[in-house]
Amino acid sequence: MKRPAPRPEDEAARARRLALGWLGRRDHGREEMRRRLARRGFGARIVAELVEDFDARGWLDDGRFAENYARSRARRGYGPLRIRAELEGLGVAPDLVEVALEGIGADWAERAEQVRCKRFGAGLPAAWPERARQARFLEYRGFGSEHFRGLMNGRTAGDED
Repeated sequence: MKRPAPRPEDEAARARRLALGWLGRRDHGREEMRRRLARRGFGARIVAELVEDFDARGWLDDGRFAENYARSRARRGYGPLRIRAELEGLGVAPDLVEVALEGIGADWAERAEQVRCKRFGAGLPAAWPERARQARFLEYRGFGSEHFRGLMNGRTAGDED
C-alpha cells in the first residue's frame, strides 16, 4: 500500500527537528545548512524559510561558524591554505574566512614545524627526495611553500635574516 505524501507542515517540522539536531552538535553556516537540508530532499521554500528563521534567531552565524571551524582545523594540524579552501567550499564569504584565520592568532610557521616534527621527527632531512616528500605532506595539510622553506633553512618563516 502506498503511503500518502507528507503534508507541507509535517515536512517543515521534520526539517526543523533535523536542523536543530545538527545545530545541537556543532555550528553550521547558512550555506552548509541549506545544502544539508536540500540533500535530505526538502523543498527550496522550506529550506529558505528555515534558514532565514534560524539566522534571525542567531542560531546560524557564518562568522562564528568560520571561527570555530578554523580553530578546530588548526588544532588538528591543518594550515591556512587548506582551512581557507574548506571554508570557502562550505559557502562562507571570503572576508569572513580571512577574519576567522586572523582571529586564530596562529604562528603558521611554528604550527608547520610542529606538524612536520610530529610526522617525521625532529631532524631536518638532508636529501632532496626526503625534503620533497615532507614538502608535499605540508602542502597537503595546507601550509605554504614559505613555511617549508623557512623550516629547511633552520628558521621559522617569521625570523629575520
